[in-house]
Amino acid sequence: MTDPTERHDPARLLRLVLRIDSGSTAVMGVVLIAASSLLVSPTGIPVAFSVGFGLYQLAGATALFFVATRPTIPSVLGWAVVGLNIVSGLGCLVVAVADLVSLTTFGIVFMIIGAMVVAVYAVLEYAGIRRMIESGGGRAFKAR
Repeated sequence: MTDPTERHDPARLLRLVLRIDSGSTAVMGVVLIAASSLLVSPTGIPVAFSVGFGLYQLAGATALFFVATRPTIPSVLGWAVVGLNIVSGLGCLVVAVADLVSLTTFGIVFMIIGAMVVAVYAVLEYAGIRRMIESGGGRAFKAR
């Protein structure tokens, strides 16, 4: 059963999306690191790039989880998450189209899908922040 105080948390949607984003980001980071040598042939992503990107993903997942579990979420942290997701999505698109890494067609599609997933999270997190602001009107939102 859900704690009744959670139903009245203006940050409930944002917390949920942050937790899901954190979990999927962590899984992707682990896959990029653990399967880095297996990804070279189908994607064209070099091992060093895959491991580095995986470490970035794990750091991001940790930060997302940290924000989601704060008793009070300052809206500035929510906006920072949205901004970093936008930057990450744009980074994936740049890697996909700028020929910085010699990606295969599958590798290009992989990066574009990654950018799309990040964009969806950014939109959902934006919606969560807007809901917090509309319900509380403040800059930080504490779970009640």
